[in-house]
Amino acid sequence: MPKQDVIIIGSGHNGLITACYLAKNGYSVTVLERQEQLGGAVSTETMFKSQKYPQGFRMDVGSSVHIMIHQTGIIEELELEEYGLEYIPMDPIMSYPVPDGRGVIHFFKDLERTLESISQVVPEDVDNYREFVKFWGRINEGVLKAFMVPPSGKNIMTELAKGQIKNGSMFEKGGQTDGLQKIFSSYGKVVDDAFENDYLKAAIMWFAAQSGPTPDQPATGDFAGWQSMLHKSGAKHPRGGSGMLTQAMANYLKAHGGSLQTSEPVEKIIIENGKAIGVRTTEDEYRAKTIVSNAHVQTTMMKLVGREHLPKSTYKKIENINVGNGFGMVLRCAVEELPQYKACPDDPYIHNGMQLLAPSVQYMNNAIGDYFNKKPPENPAVLAMTFSNIDPDVAPSGGHTLFAWAQWHPYELQEGLHWDDIREHEAHKIYNVITEYAPNMEGKCIDWYIQSPLDIERKHGLLKGNVMHVEMSFDQMFMFRPIPEMSEYKTPIENLYLSSASCHPGGGVFGAAGYNAATVILEDLKTSWFHF
Repeated sequence: MPKQDVIIIGSGHNGLITACYLAKNGYSVTVLERQEQLGGAVSTETMFKSQKYPQGFRMDVGSSVHIMIHQTGIIEELELEEYGLEYIPMDPIMSYPVPDGRGVIHFFKDLERTLESISQVVPEDVDNYREFVKFWGRINEGVLKAFMVPPSGKNIMTELAKGQIKNGSMFEKGGQTDGLQKIFSSYGKVVDDAFENDYLKAAIMWFAAQSGPTPDQPATGDFAGWQSMLHKSGAKHPRGGSGMLTQAMANYLKAHGGSLQTSEPVEKIIIENGKAIGVRTTEDEYRAKTIVSNAHVQTTMMKLVGREHLPKSTYKKIENINVGNGFGMVLRCAVEELPQYKACPDDPYIHNGMQLLAPSVQYMNNAIGDYFNKKPPENPAVLAMTFSNIDPDVAPSGGHTLFAWAQWHPYELQEGLHWDDIREHEAHKIYNVITEYAPNMEGKCIDWYIQSPLDIERKHGLLKGNVMHVEMSFDQMFMFRPIPEMSEYKTPIENLYLSSASCHPGGGVFGAAGYNAATVILEDLKTSWFHF
């Protein structure tokens, strides 16, 4: 074998997963990361050191809550707990403080505890929620299997068909037509049809909205239905911050002979005779038999590869991928104390997980209306996270962390507006939602780190601030993601592969894209070395 088998561009969690599996199988792997810190959008930085808080605060600068990766088996297969990763359960996974002060709805991993919580606030929906979880749980066993294999034109329907035969049935007898209709419906309609109470509808719709598409988009029903999987895997937080996941992967990679170079931005993929043979950085050149890009698909193909190496029709398809117009923005706050929500000031569970601060479905629809008009929402919906309550490692004594993610913030704004001019104003609007729900937080922010859609693009290379890389609409999922001819992680350039969230099955702390890419690459490498 040549000295270097594989170069991976970018150290996001998908890229590192690909790197780990290749190193595990004996290939020499080098990961090149443009930033000083590894991890891409799954990383944690120490901020806000002061005389009072000399150790500072551990602030996630990308994803925070880890849910879907716990349904893949990746953590266990790579034995990442042996390499410094320790997960703390979030239970309840999330909570909804009821705006009229009637208490709080907790969504525990345990279904029965969740139903008990629902019964205290919205008893009319206890049976509805049980049926909802049962219905979507059966469907998502098949969907998860489809996520964990490279997509093809037959994957979606074959997995749905298999569900009719294996493990009983995906749908109850006689319910196939109704079931398929729900799958291809919008998640807004799925939620509205399933529940009676407006507060429960708002809670589940706000969580479903975290995948990106607006609630009226067709074939998004399972973004709400994925709620059922929370009761299987739960949600977890890495001790020390979200970035401890990628740190553990880096430790694994190094232990298996791999290397990782930070502050090494790749400027060009070197292509000769239609084959990728290496990469050029600002300082050096690296050669390898296989190149894998964990960067955004448009960055990879339009910038690092370039128009001159691609068929005209392929370049046009890549250019036309729907990246969307932003997604959301987030505040990373160091605070003096935790929120005391008016609906449940003494609740012992609410700070164990996410806090859903969206008063109604109409409130969210109003925010979406502002988004479509290329304006930040006048009244943003907020997802609050207070990890210092369960993880003392992220905040010094006497302090806490409070993250506030808000959604439907357009990257491209109305004429006359620019994110660098309005980011502070919009940050105050988000923090004001916190103080409306929890008045004790007035004046309790020690410092904050703002990430507008433009900031997110600059920091992580996530074009237009879309944290899912490209829109998670049905026409850009499965074999359509990122485009049909590159859906199986291969590109028109020989020996060049993709492994990012631009690929199937998409974004979030999932790892399936990196896992699937590794599967494809390993198969190709074994074949090529056999013939070498």
